[in-house]
Amino acid sequence: KILSRMSELSTLSLDVTKTTNDLSLYNKEFDVLRSQLTAMESEVFNGISLFGAGEGALTVITSQDGTTQSVDISQSDINTINTTFSASDISSYTGAQAAVTTITAAIESLASLRAQNGAEQSRLTYALDMLKVNKTNLEAANSRILDVDVAEESTQLARYNILQQSGTAMLAQANQSSQSLLRLLQ
Repeated sequence: KILSRMSELSTLSLDVTKTTNDLSLYNKEFDVLRSQLTAMESEVFNGISLFGAGEGALTVITSQDGTTQSVDISQSDINTINTTFSASDISSYTGAQAAVTTITAAIESLASLRAQNGAEQSRLTYALDMLKVNKTNLEAANSRILDVDVAEESTQLARYNILQQSGTAMLAQANQSSQSLLRLLQ
């Protein structure tokens, strides 16, 4: 947004109908925005420079067999961008032309980095979705295995209960037969 506003100010400075006072005011705002960019150079998150030069690499495990994919997270280097128009002065027509060219190149560079990071984010989202599906499938398979074991064990329990009850009934009947025989003999 800062670069977009700086580009807008540079473009406004190219208007030949603007007065010297207008150009001076545009240049003041331009300098304040450049100072804001300089202040952003020191921004960090979790000890990592957000706007420093270079790329970071993030390793993501994407499968059960331990294979990995690396994802490059590109950072915009504000210092390099800021240095390219540090001497820019949009209070003159030629200075404004040079600033427009420089800022346009910086915006295009940022757009390229955003596109690359967006593509990497899409890859991560796809990997996350794939892992969620794998987790769901594994949970369903594990549930089916446990359900099969419960059904088999329930069947075995019923079988053993029936065998035990029939054995008890046969034993009770055998005991009654011998007592009946003893009564007849008496």
